[in-house]
Amino acid sequence: MEQSSFAAARREHWKVLGATLVRSLTAKGFQAQYVPTKEEALAEVFRIIPEGATVGIPGSVTIREIGAVEGLRARGCTVIHHWDPSLTQEQRMQTLQDELLAQYFLTGTNAVTLDGTLVNIDGNGNRVSGMAWGRNTIIFVAGMNKVTKDLDEAIARTRNVATPPNALRLNLQPPCTKTGHCVNCNAPERACKALLILERATTGRTSHVILVGDDLGF
Repeated sequence: MEQSSFAAARREHWKVLGATLVRSLTAKGFQAQYVPTKEEALAEVFRIIPEGATVGIPGSVTIREIGAVEGLRARGCTVIHHWDPSLTQEQRMQTLQDELLAQYFLTGTNAVTLDGTLVNIDGNGNRVSGMAWGRNTIIFVAGMNKVTKDLDEAIARTRNVATPPNALRLNLQPPCTKTGHCVNCNAPERACKALLILERATTGRTSHVILVGDDLGF
């Protein structure tokens, strides 16, 4: 019973904090909303993306954890993503470009600040490229574990919390996979090379943010 009350308090806190973030993000031009669970997050993705649409999904653990790849395909959408293990290297490089040209760009985010700034870091730069500009609609999905107080804390999170497990997932060997935190290395396999700070929703596209009362992604 006690454990249940702990979980309920955590859910209520995330709900209150989520409402604060929705106000901050809305003021900055994002179409923002809070949902309590990853199942409801997926339902919101389905509400935004029509059946049969093309959807580019970059290297996002969050999007895969909510079941979006399989769910969108079941709705007749064409899902474009370079994590497909059947791709050759040449096909993978083409897919990286095709992701950016889809009608919808569906991604997570490494951090979101209390004032509604989104912060992301990349090794290849493909994901942050699609976040910074596109003629398509972009949808960010963020677990409440990604919330940080301010920009400094958000940048620290991208380097120390998001990057080491991502490098391990990719079977890379930068120093952070041994130390567990960023040492600002110059290693060839460094997984964090391009940092994007989105202070506002960018001009010329619709930008959605779905905040989720779950622990999702890196």
